[in-house]
Amino acid sequence: MSLHNPRAGLTDEAPSASVSASTARMSEKSALADSSALIVGVGGLGCPAALALAAAGVARIGVADHDTVTLDNLARQILHRTEDIGRLKVDSGADSIFRLSAEVGVDKIPQRLTRENAARIVAPYDVIVDGSDNLAAKLALNDACAAAGKPWVMGGVLRFFGQVMTILPGRSACLRCLVGEEGANARGLDCGDAGVFGAVAGFVGMAQAADALRVLGGLEPVWSNRLMTADFRANAAGSVRVAQDPDCPVCALVDRRQTKIPVRRGALV
Repeated sequence: MSLHNPRAGLTDEAPSASVSASTARMSEKSALADSSALIVGVGGLGCPAALALAAAGVARIGVADHDTVTLDNLARQILHRTEDIGRLKVDSGADSIFRLSAEVGVDKIPQRLTRENAARIVAPYDVIVDGSDNLAAKLALNDACAAAGKPWVMGGVLRFFGQVMTILPGRSACLRCLVGEEGANARGLDCGDAGVFGAVAGFVGMAQAADALRVLGGLEPVWSNRLMTADFRANAAGSVRVAQDPDCPVCALVDRRQTKIPVRRGALV
C-alpha cells in the first residue's frame, strides 16, 4: 500500500502562502479528526463533495451507491476516470479519495438507499450529504435523518439549475416542509431525463460540502431554513426562506433534544 505524500513534487522554494494554507488545513483537520460523513450517491454532487470533505480532513467517509461507472458519467462525476467504466462507483470513488489522502477511512456501501435501509445506512455518521438523483430517495433520507436526529445537506441539479438546503431535524424546516404533500407525490424530471451541466454539479456539491463542514466544526450552517438556488443559464443566484410547516408529519415526530449536532472545539473559519 502506498501512502499519499501531499508535498510530492513541491520544491523548497514553494511560496509562503502554501505554508499558511498548510497551517490552516492542519487546524481544520484537528477540528475534524474524529468526524464522519456519509455521501449518498457517488455521482455529480457526491464526487466533488467527497473530495472536499477528504481534503478538509474528515476522518471517515461513507460512500453509498449501487451503480456502476458509464461513459456519460465522466462529464460531471469527477471521482471516476475512463479506466473505471464498468466498475462500481463506490470502488472507483474510494480509490480516488485514497489518492487524495491515504489518511481518510472510506466505507464502501454498494447499495441503493431506500426507505427500508436508510436508517441503517445513515446511523454511523455525523452528517449526511445527499447526492441522490430522485425525490423518492431524498424523502427516504429526510425521514431517516429526522428519526435519527442526523443533520443532512440536500442538493439537487437539473440542466443549468442547482439548489442546496441543510436540514437540522427539529431545529429547521425539512424537505417535506419544502415540497408539501402534493410535491412529495409528484414525478418530475431527473438527471437521466433532462441532463446536467457538469459545472453546476461541481458548484452545488462543493456548496453542500461547505455546509457539512460547518456542521462538523460546530458552526451554524448557512443554508438551514433557506433554499439556495443558482441558475447558470440566467446568470442568477439567491435564496428563499423556508419555514417549518406546523403540520409536517415528520417534524412533528422529532424530539429536538435528540438532534445530534456535533460540537467541537476550534473553528474552521
